[in-house]
Amino acid sequence: MSAPTPGSPGSPGSPGSRGHDAVVVGAGHNGLVAANLLADAGWSVLVLEQQDQVGGAVRSDTEVHPGFVHDTFSAFYPFAAASPVIARLGLEEHGLRWQHPPAPLGHPFPDGGWALVHPDREDTAAGLEAEHPGDGEAWLDLCRTWDRVGGPLLGALLDPFPPVRGAPGCCRGCRGPAACTWCASCSPRPARSARSASAGAAHAPSSPAARATPTSRSTRPARGPSG
Repeated sequence: MSAPTPGSPGSPGSPGSRGHDAVVVGAGHNGLVAANLLADAGWSVLVLEQQDQVGGAVRSDTEVHPGFVHDTFSAFYPFAAASPVIARLGLEEHGLRWQHPPAPLGHPFPDGGWALVHPDREDTAAGLEAEHPGDGEAWLDLCRTWDRVGGPLLGALLDPFPPVRGAPGCCRGCRGPAACTWCASCSPRPARSARSASAGAAHAPSSPAARATPTSRSTRPARGPSG
């Protein structure tokens, strides 16, 4: 899509449209990204928001306790940190800071134990192995698959629709039918791979697509499960 020349005949900025090339309704994360991209392309953009604060589902607040900042809706943003569109906005230059907890993802067991995903794949493997022998190596094998297909897979998820550019890279990175099946199942339905790609049933955490080290306002998804 190319930006029209503001004020040209038939353009959104022509007389009668109050001088705006685009009107974005809703100042959630998608609306703000769209508005910024249009503004960077030279458009005059008006953003409308019903709430008192912008941010939508990615806002934070102090409603629980004064001085305690918490998320109001979503809390983990792996695809935001992996997104080339977000990266091009240069939000770090405007104060964005990604936070990295020591264990960004965990799955509780009925007996009180936990399966934890750490930024270091070896630490994750050691914990899984202690819970269920064999799961440690299964995790490392999954990480090796991610090393081959993670980049193209993220590209397929984050590129404009239809996501056809990442498919050849995923296919080239797959080694054997099992890896190809996993990659194919992850692309459209990441949550399904939690049950198909792990050994030891409930003793392994969820899908590697979701395990792109998601953290509260933090992640390193480009590296995949290893961090």
